[in-house]
Amino acid sequence: MTAIDRDSLIYDWNTCGQPAKRPRQVMFDDETLRDGLQSPSATDPSLETKIELVHLMERLGIQTADVGLPGAGARAREHITRLVREMAPLKIKANVACRNQATGQPVEVCAFIGSSPIRQYAENWEFEKMLGLVRESVSFAVKQGLTCMFVTEDTTRANPEHVRALYTTAIEAGAKRICVCDTCGHATPEGVRALVEYVVSIVRRTGTDVGVDWHGHRDRGLGLVNTLAALEAGATRVHATALGVGERAGNTEMDLLLVNLRLLGWIDNDLSALGDYVRLAAKTIGVPLPTNYPVFGSDAFETGTGVHAAAVIKAFKKGDVWLANRVYSGVPADMVGLEQVIKIGPMSGKSNVIWFLEKHGVQPSDAAVESVLALAKATPRLLKDDEILAAARG
Repeated sequence: MTAIDRDSLIYDWNTCGQPAKRPRQVMFDDETLRDGLQSPSATDPSLETKIELVHLMERLGIQTADVGLPGAGARAREHITRLVREMAPLKIKANVACRNQATGQPVEVCAFIGSSPIRQYAENWEFEKMLGLVRESVSFAVKQGLTCMFVTEDTTRANPEHVRALYTTAIEAGAKRICVCDTCGHATPEGVRALVEYVVSIVRRTGTDVGVDWHGHRDRGLGLVNTLAALEAGATRVHATALGVGERAGNTEMDLLLVNLRLLGWIDNDLSALGDYVRLAAKTIGVPLPTNYPVFGSDAFETGTGVHAAAVIKAFKKGDVWLANRVYSGVPADMVGLEQVIKIGPMSGKSNVIWFLEKHGVQPSDAAVESVLALAKATPRLLKDDEILAAARG
């Protein structure tokens, strides 16, 4: 089958109407080891596991990683120091909300302050004093020869005048990146576009080459779509975590973000290690991977429904893995190192059974097929492999 034929097999309504504005640059900052570990349900992994995760991030083409929260204590600071040293020869680089002179390695310093009126009121902060603290902290980092990213917490609920003053002050003090935060998961995609475009205009007016980051949470379930909107609006680096683990309901899901950007054609990262990254994070951070989690849940590429399975099986019998991975799936399984799985249950048909038996080296006689189907129709769940084989042989 030619490429032209394949293009004609899927009419893509996603490309109709107003086309998505492709970002000029897409960079990633992995927050799994900082914001991810602030999840109330998270377990702090061992240093060895953190090192393994960092190497998987490197394989996935992630440019930077926040390697911990130094204020959490001595263990956190020890891990941060070791991770920074581990990352020295790698392409992926570290950032952290402190300076670390013990390693002799460059670390991007993240200086942050709350920006919304509600936060200022709760904290009894005076805005002019806030500006002074911003100027002092960013200038100090720059004088130490460190790259500084200035972060405003709760930006999505901050006044435009305060946003402009805070970022302008930080840029004038030498910040090389500024980070827009949806700390409370308040924003909608429309709000993200408006805010990020406004921040990009602030940077443009300063006449400096400063990157714009986006850091979003998913309290309303909008983390992923908001991050895509931020990229369209001009953000050049976006933050996310494995499985979306993080404070409260969590952050943008790094794994799903990478998958969607690859499908959009905005990145060409090799995602074959993405499953390893997801599974290691789930296992060691202690956040369960739901069976119906997109792409990496056990149900994602599995079907026991007769009509669906039949289409996949027919594609496989054509010898066309490309077709089999798309005929009933919006995400090609082989893009992330996975494959389609045919199961047998109460909604299955003969094609499911024949395919399964052939794959397991069992002759799919009429009697064997009927025996398995009878068991499947009488069982209110998918059958286990040993149950299927026992029924076929019995």
